[in-house]
Amino acid sequence: MPESDLALLTRAARAAGEIALRYWKHDPVQWEKPDGAGPVTEADMAVDAMLAELLCTARPDYGWLSEETDDDPARLARPRVFIVDPIDGTRAFIAGEAGFALSLAVAENGIVTAAVVYLPALDLLYTAEAGGPALLNGAPIRVATPPANGANVLTSGGALNPDHWPGGVPDLHRAFRTSLAWRLCLVAEGNHDGLITLRDAWEWDIAAGGLIATAAGATVTDRFGAPLRFNAAHPQAAGVLAAPAALHADWMTRLSPR
Repeated sequence: MPESDLALLTRAARAAGEIALRYWKHDPVQWEKPDGAGPVTEADMAVDAMLAELLCTARPDYGWLSEETDDDPARLARPRVFIVDPIDGTRAFIAGEAGFALSLAVAENGIVTAAVVYLPALDLLYTAEAGGPALLNGAPIRVATPPANGANVLTSGGALNPDHWPGGVPDLHRAFRTSLAWRLCLVAEGNHDGLITLRDAWEWDIAAGGLIATAAGATVTDRFGAPLRFNAAHPQAAGVLAAPAALHADWMTRLSPR
């Protein structure tokens, strides 16, 4: 039987994780991207090259979208596309922290169908495919049941500026992780009640984690409540909200009161 997309992504993520760990805590060469886009290291580039070779050889008819590869608009004509962040949480990686992730997804006609988020330093492997469960190291995971008040939410301080919330800032306890992909997975496993990011989010940061959170029972949308779509010409979403349905609905009311 041919290897499924999920099996392929899982195999690729584990192999790429081994490469990332060879550089982690070994002072990798680093530099800043143009236009204040943040840091990148030789590890990001090595992982990106390995993933492109493995995945595109296995699926030569799929398009390719990666944070560390110059964008090729040919992907827009492909029904299926890989969406990859070789190392999400590069600042954590540079600092020698374990909270960096590899984010790998396949999208078909704009919808993610297979997803892997792998944290090699912690050996945490989150997976999902369309219509199936969300798994952490092979075991099913599910979103939490948030309290009526004081939900534990992954978000930045800036997202809680009252100017964003005409219906009132939500009552919540704030936490943060550098990797957006991991934040989505922490919601999926019920470690936190939800996630808010009101800034535009790159597709490679949210494609895999978005499916995993959805498969675990979260409602995942952009900041306006629209479903996430992928492989856009400009590959960004208008923010991300991920939470169980009731909490998500409360946020939408506060963001856009009727």
